[in-house]
Amino acid sequence: MKKQYLDESFELLQQFLSYMQNVKGRSENTVNEYFISLRTFFRYMKKHKGIVDENIEEEKIAIDDIDLDFIKTISFNDISYFMNYCISTRNNGAAARARKSCAIRVFFNFLYQKLNLIDHDPSKGLDTPKLSKKLPKFLSLEQSIELLNTIDGKYKERDYCILTLFLNCGMRLSELVGINLTDINYEEKTLRLFGKGSKERIVYLNEACISAIKDYLPLRPNGSIKSSKDKNALFISRNGNRISPKTVQWLVKKYLSEIGLTSPNGSTGYSVHKLRHTAATLMYQHGNVDIRILKDILGHESLSTTEIYTHLSSTQMEKAAESNPLAKVKKRKD
Repeated sequence: MKKQYLDESFELLQQFLSYMQNVKGRSENTVNEYFISLRTFFRYMKKHKGIVDENIEEEKIAIDDIDLDFIKTISFNDISYFMNYCISTRNNGAAARARKSCAIRVFFNFLYQKLNLIDHDPSKGLDTPKLSKKLPKFLSLEQSIELLNTIDGKYKERDYCILTLFLNCGMRLSELVGINLTDINYEEKTLRLFGKGSKERIVYLNEACISAIKDYLPLRPNGSIKSSKDKNALFISRNGNRISPKTVQWLVKKYLSEIGLTSPNGSTGYSVHKLRHTAATLMYQHGNVDIRILKDILGHESLSTTEIYTHLSSTQMEKAAESNPLAKVKKRKD
């Protein structure tokens, strides 16, 4: 658990975060979001209930003194006031409010169902803000090929391999940087990935991926790897360490800027994660991949998450129909 959680949290919050990470297997990012959301919530509660001066800045409110007696005073109405505060004062959008309401519900459910420390759950009945489903941005087949053809420079074999794996396997950034040499099975042409919550899955490597890996490996800096824990890493940085997520994000933005999709210092909505969307979209639209198989490839827990690519296809078909030159031609009235 991060030192920040220990320094800034009260005991029950520490127990909750530890449970979510170590028992439920939630990712570090998810646990961090829980912590930030609940810290904001309890800071507000201390001010709302007059425990601290109402003029104190939110960031200066400590929550390490929160105890069970204080938690028992929190009602459904208090939580509703907080959600209204998120809209009126913090200007939180639906996604941010959904994260906060989720953290609150899961935390109180933990106290009520798992620890039996409270006699009722004050968050029961709390609505989740409705999120509009946004269709993901992705590169076209032509743009994907152009992106691969743009790669050059001292580390071109490594960079080409990275982008090839993104575009063919649809993996997450954390999954790519976590790949070890021992995760690759050349005989079976498979790759082991560890997704959210360290969940393991196997993806198959096509000819392009195998070729890119084999072209990169002879140039992988085996002798200059600094740490023993990084010796098994597939992708190595120029500093002799396992490549970092920030480095991968930077190089992807650099190559995207070279085909006019973003700039090194800015963004037009295309990023590393959009390459994952690209892989999924190309497999679904050009490869006729069944949506249930695509779910397993991407490592989605729910089929509803994967179904966004079917909506994407439907939207494109609608646009294609509208672009037909006969789309505006109507029967003449007699």
